[in-house]
Amino acid sequence: MKKLILLIPISLMFSCGNNEKDYDATGTFEATEVIVSAEQNGALMQFSVREGDSVSANQQVGLIDTVQLYLKARQVGATKFVYQSQKPEVQKQIAATRQQLIKARQDVNRYSGLVKDGAANQKLLDDARSQLQVLERQLEAQTSSLNTSTKSLDAQMGTADVQKLQVADELRKCHVMSPITGTILEKYTEQGEFAAIGKPLFKVADIHNMYLRAYVTSAQLQKVKVGLPVKVYADYGDGERKEYQGTISWISSKSEFTPKTILTDDERADLVYAVKISVKNDGFIKIGMYGEVKL
Repeated sequence: MKKLILLIPISLMFSCGNNEKDYDATGTFEATEVIVSAEQNGALMQFSVREGDSVSANQQVGLIDTVQLYLKARQVGATKFVYQSQKPEVQKQIAATRQQLIKARQDVNRYSGLVKDGAANQKLLDDARSQLQVLERQLEAQTSSLNTSTKSLDAQMGTADVQKLQVADELRKCHVMSPITGTILEKYTEQGEFAAIGKPLFKVADIHNMYLRAYVTSAQLQKVKVGLPVKVYADYGDGERKEYQGTISWISSKSEFTPKTILTDDERADLVYAVKISVKNDGFIKIGMYGEVKL
């Protein structure tokens, strides 16, 4: 009877001594989440995504009414055509003045010869030279005016081109796109509702490439470095876990107080360092699920 009494405490001692943690830190699984908001005002003509749908990066998932922007683009195009039609044809408009200049030079040359031979008086030559100077000044003024008008119209056409690009950008923003490849987590509006600039439309997350945000103490910090492979366990509760291969992708450069929901290897540690461990999700890891890491 005495032997039995002694065996019970010994077995209890072994069972208590075997209660050693097989992880170094815990945390929660997170994913890259993006809230997509409207970039234009208007009715949602198309918006058929549902929560749980998979989308690709740059995939169109909705369309905001583009009628007014289309009409604005047509108006800008018509305005540019008007400016284009108003541009003067410089060479044609100064052709008559150039022809008058040719005749005035011929007159000067002819009168110069006649005066030299004594067949004409000096006044005729002076009048011809004066007429030539007038025509030369007239041509300069006419050319300057036409060039100024052309430059002004070119500037207005350039403004129209900028307006056209602005409208094109506004039209592009009417197409609601997914910025990343992932899964729709939440949908905040429905097709037919009015979208305003900045109004959230949906939330998408990359749940295929997740990471565990865990916290390590300063004593454990020497064991971790970016790129180090580690073992990650997804905690399903009731002692059920699944092992994954992870890689440390980020280590915080500053310490912080231990979050109340996190257990570290040293329960007395007040300051810890956050680390991110990248994990490929096989579909079983969920955002917010608890996980453990073995360094």
